[in-house]
Amino acid sequence: MRILQLSKKFPFPIKDGECLAITELAKSMAENGAEVSLLAMDTIRHPAKNPGGALDFYKSVHKVKVDNSIRPFKAFLNLFSSKSYHIERFESAEFEEKLKQILQKETFEVVQLETCYLASYIPCIRKYSNAKIVLRTHNLEHEIWERVAENSNPLKGAYLKYLAKKLKTFEQEQINQVDYMAAISQKDMRQFRALGFKGSGKVVPIGLDINEYKPAFNSYKRPIAIGFIGSLDWMPNQEGLSWFLENMWSELRSEFKTIELHIAGRNAPDWIRNIEEEGIHFHGEVDCAKSFINQYSVMLVPLLSGSGMRAKILEGMALGKVVLTTSIGLEGINAENKKEVLVANNMQEFKDSIAYCYASNGSLEKIGRNALELIDTKYNRDTISKSYLANLEATFLSNPV
Repeated sequence: MRILQLSKKFPFPIKDGECLAITELAKSMAENGAEVSLLAMDTIRHPAKNPGGALDFYKSVHKVKVDNSIRPFKAFLNLFSSKSYHIERFESAEFEEKLKQILQKETFEVVQLETCYLASYIPCIRKYSNAKIVLRTHNLEHEIWERVAENSNPLKGAYLKYLAKKLKTFEQEQINQVDYMAAISQKDMRQFRALGFKGSGKVVPIGLDINEYKPAFNSYKRPIAIGFIGSLDWMPNQEGLSWFLENMWSELRSEFKTIELHIAGRNAPDWIRNIEEEGIHFHGEVDCAKSFINQYSVMLVPLLSGSGMRAKILEGMALGKVVLTTSIGLEGINAENKKEVLVANNMQEFKDSIAYCYASNGSLEKIGRNALELIDTKYNRDTISKSYLANLEATFLSNPV
């Protein structure tokens, strides 16, 4: 099967969950017999870097410079347009021209859109190719902004709700323009069906190569320390971290004198960079996320908004860490509280969970080992990609393009 994968960001270096999801699935599909090519945007926010041999599993890799900067004046003008500003930022004549050239030169059975942000290019694909179009939905895009709006001040919340409404309209319009949907979770697939999706589809969660993760269980022999890592220019990460620090840190530090929180991530705003709270350490962008996660027994993911799956939670579990997160953070991951993870949804539950960590003696390591086993069993990329390819072949190749 020949697959052309379209991405709104160049997936190397792997700095976030979207890049991880894109590369892990593509690599595993290639290892299982598919011929995968990539056309990606090289944006200001996610500039492409030389991957060396890291992307050699692709048959070919193409990138196009796209300036998707948020421009206040354009954002203001968009208020008077029915078009989604989220989508508008990823519309590029240069990207469409490159797509056209590739489709005219090569034949593909499948063109896979990584997120609905690429749906604007469906007419181009239909015009220059007979390939079937697969929409891989990493989340419900509008749901993220609806949730952020709920936790914002009234003025900002009203603006975000307006943007979310237009994004939802776009998603509803586009979901039945594709031939197949690869939803990242069962919850997301149900919600897309509720929005009106009538086509074929399959749940294709993020999968990991467990051999790439080397747990450091000796972290459980050291005093309790908490690690937080994520893209710090992503609004839900800022929102959750701010809520946790403002509402809980002083009290936690007062009760647990030795507790420490280590924060890492790129593009941190000044308020994170300049934190001077006792026990909090800011590391900035680290060279190796796995090494950072491995230093601490507990991984904090206090998400109040978001959608889809959180790749960093999967990575923390694959490294045998105890992930402390919310129900929203855990969406799409079939793990149980106090078995493979710790779940807390309000201030008291977070405090109780951290108290549990201090009182648990050796059971924390057991949770970490259970988490590792769950990833190996349910989120193994090889198993996921084999099932996905088999389903695509059964759906499309019985009627060759």
